[in-house]
Amino acid sequence: MTDWQPIPKPAEIAEQRLLEAILDGRFAVNTHLPGERDLAAQLGVTRPTLREALQRLARDGWLDIQHGKPTRVRDYWREGNLAVLSTLADSAAGQSPDFVAHLLEVRTLLAPAYTFQAYQAAGDEVRAFLKNTTDLDDNPSAFARFDWQLHHLLTQRAANPIFRLLLNSFKALYVAMAERYFAFEQCRQHSRAFYAALRDSSPEQAEALARATMQESLSLWVRMTEGKERA
Repeated sequence: MTDWQPIPKPAEIAEQRLLEAILDGRFAVNTHLPGERDLAAQLGVTRPTLREALQRLARDGWLDIQHGKPTRVRDYWREGNLAVLSTLADSAAGQSPDFVAHLLEVRTLLAPAYTFQAYQAAGDEVRAFLKNTTDLDDNPSAFARFDWQLHHLLTQRAANPIFRLLLNSFKALYVAMAERYFAFEQCRQHSRAFYAALRDSSPEQAEALARATMQESLSLWVRMTEGKERA
């Protein structure tokens, strides 16, 4: 059976073109979009199709639509949401070392708490999962997948459901950023040591280990990327 790729709908194409225009600054933050008739003509779509695209972008935090007023481009770094984060990861902004550093900083704040809760509730299950590190291939993709699976398990077993909702919201983003991080051999070695130490930890030890390791990962990423830029 042929694996057909779905043909993008006109509203999806219009949405993507508008996103590109916002991200490259043609429609700058806190400016207003052209009128509906003009914008539809620029994009080569009907006005109902344009409205659908605009509503999608407003839902995801890119646009501010108010009846009777021009449509404003939101300051998406301040007013956006997780949908904005996922889109930024595929843009030029997501290719910068600073973007990965920001994500690692967020993980540094969250991981100790959900690791502690997971070990309290299902420590044996997490330890059993970590036995798989002995067969972990030494390449960025394998490490990215394993790291996602580990943190996904930790948030699934944590008592606070918000942790798992946050992580689930950016799976593709997490794996993509992890592959960039694990492209450095030193980062892979650092995480392999973390996985090994975590196997024999109590909840309190796991929390402290996660906090120290996440902070070290952030510092390691900064050093690795700074060295790469100098080279």
